[in-house]
Order: sequence, then C-alpha cells, then structure tokens
Amino acid sequence: MGVAAKIAPSMLSSDFANLASEAHRMIQDGADWLHMDIMDGHFVPNLTLGAPVIQSLRKHTDAYLDCHLMVTNPLDYVEPLAKAGASGFTFHVEVSKDNWQELVHRIKSKGMTPGVALKPGTPIEEVFPLVEGETHVDMVLVMTVEPGFGGQKFMPETMDKVRTLRKKYPSLNIEVDGGLGPSTIDIAASAGANCIVAGSSVFGDPDPAKVISLLRTSVEESQKK
Repeated sequence: MGVAAKIAPSMLSSDFANLASEAHRMIQDGADWLHMDIMDGHFVPNLTLGAPVIQSLRKHTDAYLDCHLMVTNPLDYVEPLAKAGASGFTFHVEVSKDNWQELVHRIKSKGMTPGVALKPGTPIEEVFPLVEGETHVDMVLVMTVEPGFGGQKFMPETMDKVRTLRKKYPSLNIEVDGGLGPSTIDIAASAGANCIVAGSSVFGDPDPAKVISLLRTSVEESQKK
C-alpha cells in the first residue's frame, strides 16, 4: 500500500451561505480534508475567501483545512491563517522562488503543514529543491487546470508531472486539483496522485458520498497494481 488516499472536496463549489453545514456534510460523506481556495485577485483574477472565513469555519469543524493559496505574497498570510486555524498551507512555486525556505520554516513553526503548488505550464523540476531540501514541503499540488476558477476541464497532459514526482518520491503526498471526478480519477490515480481535490463533481452530484467513495477506491486500487 502506498501513501494514504485523501479526498478533499473543494469548498469553492459549496454553498457559501451555509459553509458550516456544507463542511459537516462533506465530512459525514467520507471526506478526509476540506480544500479551501484562497485567492487574492492578483496572482489569479478571482477573489475568494481569506483568514476570517477560515476562522469562522474552524469554530464549526475540527476537520483538516487544506488551504491552497493562489496569492502573490504568501508570507503575508502565514500568521493570519495560523491564527485562523488552517491545517495545511500550500503556496505557489511561481511566486516563491527567492524566499521559499523562509516561507516553509514559518509555516512549520506555526504548526501548519507546508505544500507547494505549480501551474500547468510550470516545469516540474522547479519543485524538486522544495521537496529535497532540509527545510522541505510535505506535499506537492499539481494543478490540472489553470488556477483561479472552479468547474474547468481536466488537463490530462499534466499527469506526466505526477508520474515524474511519484517515481522520484515514492512516499510524497501528491495532490491534484481541477476537473477531477468519476471520469478523470483513474488517470490521476494511476499516475500516482493520492490527494484528490474535487469540487463540482462532488457538490454537483445528488450523492456526494458515492463520488467520494469512488475517488478513494480508484486511488487505493491503483496503488495495488
């Protein structure tokens, strides 16, 4: 058995007016993590939730809050998100080439789990130093769509990055985000992804528990091969 499957419904696709009950419903339906998309309107054109929303949600759940920061200055968010109760803090390599060691150190010192994300067009080699160094991240998030908006079409060509990572780092948590669902999970799982972010496919289905179970089964079955 490889690294544990983690299914993380993307709360960007939830009913924001009922965030606490949506989070509770996802955990009841079998989710491992809750994926929180934090966008600054600068690194990506969209503007979503921030530390105040994380803090509000934390009062209603003890779930792992998997925060993906699509922001230009991730260092500015470490302190507020730690105080708010974030569990994971995943920043983008595209904005952190010069200060990632300080960033990872700060994230860990605040008790959060560091991860690094990369856009579809960013070479996978750019994250190798962040996985291998003494001050290293615990997860790599391979974006399978352009970051910034939910509901986009899965880009199968990004799976080469996942395969490369899994071969090089057998015990690494590898997350995929964008267009994941019943029709695309098998290709992602067989490439080596074990942390699956799914938004529209989970929240848009009348039986989210069934979709979450299907995603998990695909990851676990792929690891047996």
